[in-house]
Amino acid sequence: MMGSGKSSIGNLVSKKLDIPFIDIDSLIEEYTGISIKEIFENNGEDYFRNIEEKITLKSLKSKKNIIALGGGGFINNKIRKDILSNHLSFWLDWDESILLKRIRNCKKRPLAFKSTDKEIKAIIKKRTKIYSQAQFKINCNKLTKIEIQKKIIEIYELN
Repeated sequence: MMGSGKSSIGNLVSKKLDIPFIDIDSLIEEYTGISIKEIFENNGEDYFRNIEEKITLKSLKSKKNIIALGGGGFINNKIRKDILSNHLSFWLDWDESILLKRIRNCKKRPLAFKSTDKEIKAIIKKRTKIYSQAQFKINCNKLTKIEIQKKIIEIYELN
């Protein structure tokens, strides 16, 4: 989910394991030359999702990377099927109240920028059903970034 810490945790895991880190949102911004917020404003969500799918599926072809998907990446059936068939997947699960606070405090999230709390809660609820398909769920509510990193590495090393 947006605001869950995918990029910061992914970067920490990457450094600890010495495995390259890929942030899909950053790749999309590099590819388009504009921010994700601008993509949504200028071209719409469908345009963004098409680019996201193309870049994510290409990135998933490399087997030895830590990848932070965008918040909507795992919602895409093609992306989700590829991940569940060929990769390890982790869901950084947070209470709705924590996510809402994090999302509200960030002005660069296009889906949340003009949304009400009720609308954001609906997105969280809808996406949670799909995120629950990830192979591993990390309940992050009472954990520090380092504790989350350690849990992911423990699971990774066992698999």
